[in-house]
This record gives sequence, C-alpha cells and structure tokens, in this order.
Amino acid sequence: MDPLLTFIVILVGFYGLATSNNIIKSVFCITIIESGIILLFLNLGNFEGGTIPIIGEDVVAIVDPLPQALMITTIVIGSTVTALALMLCIKLFHHYGSIEWSKIFGKGDAS
Repeated sequence: MDPLLTFIVILVGFYGLATSNNIIKSVFCITIIESGIILLFLNLGNFEGGTIPIIGEDVVAIVDPLPQALMITTIVIGSTVTALALMLCIKLFHHYGSIEWSKIFGKGDAS
C-alpha cells in the first residue's frame, strides 16, 4: 500500500474532526485517524519480498514482527478508548440532552 494513501486517510480523519459538530462523529474521526496511523506503521515496517516472520526451510528475508505486535496492541487499546468515549457521549447526552459541541459548551441556542 502506498504511504500517500495512508496520509490521505489521516487527512480525511482530521478534516472530519475539524468540521464535525457532533461528538459521536468526532469520536469516529479520531478512530479513522488512528486507523490511518496503524496502516502507516504497518506499511513502513514492510518491504518488497519479505515473508511472514515464521521460520521455514527456504526463508530468505522476513518482515520485522515488532511493528505488527505494536499495532495489535494499539488496536486493542484504541477499541477500548473508543468504547469509553462513546460511553461518555451517552453520559453527556443524559446530562445535557444533546451531543452537539456547541450546545454542551453553551455557544448554541438554548432550545
């Protein structure tokens, strides 16, 4: 995968984060940014002709397994943080009656 495509995914997440007024959309945009960063790290840890890091009879070059292990950990932690953020969105909705940033910070109309 081309690193340019991963940068595009990251930029799409930043654009969505900058333009969204909804808290849940902001959480999902952060998840998109996280996915783009994971793709970037996995892309940079790979090289042409490398095989999976399982030693066999005719293995010449293997891919470094450290970025893969770190990104698996990142995926687990990211899904936990996303679940926690969505739970906080539910709590904010119950307390304020809205999940819009402007209404929670008092910049919107009082309706």
